[in-house]
Amino acid sequence: MGFLNKLFGKTPQKETNKMANVKLAVIYYSSTGTNYQMAKWAEEAATAAGAEVKVLKAPELAPEAAIASNPAWKAHYDATKDVSEATSEDLEWADAIIFSTATRFGGIASQMKQFLDMQGGLWAQGKLVNKVVSAMSSAQNDHGGQEASILSLYTSLMHWGAIIAAPGYTDPVLFTTGGNPYGASATVDAEGNIANDVKSAVEVQAKRTVDIAGRVKAGN
Repeated sequence: MGFLNKLFGKTPQKETNKMANVKLAVIYYSSTGTNYQMAKWAEEAATAAGAEVKVLKAPELAPEAAIASNPAWKAHYDATKDVSEATSEDLEWADAIIFSTATRFGGIASQMKQFLDMQGGLWAQGKLVNKVVSAMSSAQNDHGGQEASILSLYTSLMHWGAIIAAPGYTDPVLFTTGGNPYGASATVDAEGNIANDVKSAVEVQAKRTVDIAGRVKAGN
C-alpha cells in the first residue's frame, strides 16, 4: 500500500491538516453551464478536503442580444446572476486557483482571457508568484481542443510565476474517466449534457491542487 500511495499521490492522514488553511478560488467561464458544473464539483471536493472555497465567474463580455438568441445560454446566464464576478482581490486572497473554461477554437474563451489580461497590476507587484494553479476545460467533441485550451491557459500562468498543479496520472481514476495529465476535460453532447464521466477526475484535481497549496503554504 505504501508503494501505491506514493505512485498515485495519496495524502497521508497526518498531512491532511495542511489543507484546512488553504484558500481556493474556483474561477470559471461558462455560457451554457458545463464549466459551472465542473467548478461546483471542484468546490465540493476542495471543501470536503478542508479548504475555504469561493466559486467565481469571469465577467461576461457578450452582448445581451447574442445571449438571448441562444435559449440555453440565456437560461444559464439568468440562473447564475447571483454568482459573484472574479476580481483581482480574489486572486490576491487565494492561495490556490482552479480555472475552468469553455474551449474557443482551441484556446480559452475571450471572457477568461480578458480576466487574465487585466491582472497586470498584481503581476507587476509580484502578488501572483507561487499561487498554486490548475485548469479544466470543455468542448463539444472528444478532441475539440480541450487540452490545447488548458495548455494555453498554463502559458499565461507561467508568466505569473505560478506553480502549476496538473493532475498528471496521480490517481487510478484518471485512467477510467477519460482524464488527461493536464486537467479535467469534459465533452458536451448536442443537448448540452456532459457526455463523459468527468466528475471523479475533477474531484482528484481539486484535492491535488489543495494538497499542493497546503504544502507550499506550510513551507512558507
